[in-house]
Amino acid sequence: MNDAEFLPLAIAVLTVSDSRTAADDASGQTLVERLTAAGHRLVDRAIIPDDIYRIRAVVSGWIADPAVAVVLITGGTGMTGRDSTPEAIRPLLDKEIDGFGELFRMLSWEEIGASTLQSRALGGLANATFIFCLPGSTGACRTGWDRILQVQLDARTRPCNLVDLLPRLRER
Repeated sequence: MNDAEFLPLAIAVLTVSDSRTAADDASGQTLVERLTAAGHRLVDRAIIPDDIYRIRAVVSGWIADPAVAVVLITGGTGMTGRDSTPEAIRPLLDKEIDGFGELFRMLSWEEIGASTLQSRALGGLANATFIFCLPGSTGACRTGWDRILQVQLDARTRPCNLVDLLPRLRER
């Protein structure tokens, strides 16, 4: 029996795109709707062009803020010359969560087959803040949230979840 209570987390959402605006950012909106419906709190949201240094600047601000527990990023995880989200985020990470990208691609296989090969989804930890980079499609954001993040960001999930780790992330 699980007697844990739901713990709402403060989550920031970043959309990396050279063309999307607040009016047509369906992927970012999908994440916002799902995280708030789950009971979490949106603390900030931004849309920026696919530029390594601008991505790092925004995410660095969030990971420096002790009030932000999770950063969700959508976009920039493909393989074109402009896709630079993993390259922007990796140097900021204290630890990678290798299983996130692996699990995301496994679940995506069920939906898009071998096209999942083109996803460079990434998860990690920076300054006790969880960071998850998802592809820019709305379907990818649904898959990432519905099948991985929603349950792992819920303290009631057993046998384990990421929320249970939060008090111990600053241990040295």
